[in-house]
Amino acid sequence: MLAQFGYIGILLIVAILFTVLMPLIPLILSLIGVVPRKKNPAKASTYECGMETVGNTWIQFNFRYYLFAVIFVALDVLTVFLYPWAINLEGLGLFGLLAIAVFFLIIMIGYTYAWFKGALEWK
Repeated sequence: MLAQFGYIGILLIVAILFTVLMPLIPLILSLIGVVPRKKNPAKASTYECGMETVGNTWIQFNFRYYLFAVIFVALDVLTVFLYPWAINLEGLGLFGLLAIAVFFLIIMIGYTYAWFKGALEWK
């Protein structure tokens, strides 16, 4: 039983080391002089595809981009949860069928809500 949790322990140790070391690496590199410290106006300028920006760079985007992104993520999550369910369909039985039916119902309610609110119409 303890050997089964060994992989979880190793993953936890790697996660903690990664979390601690990632902020420390730039600090150590700046202390030993690898990271340049000279201020330059070109470094502080707005860079967009190698060209100077024309006009106002702070423009508002249409909120529908975000709605499409959220709907895409919801349907992506549906696919991620649906695949393991389909693999173990026989082992789950009636409980698994009811669980995925409730999951589909929740996703479809959200999708229908977005549809009736006009979030899926591009104007």
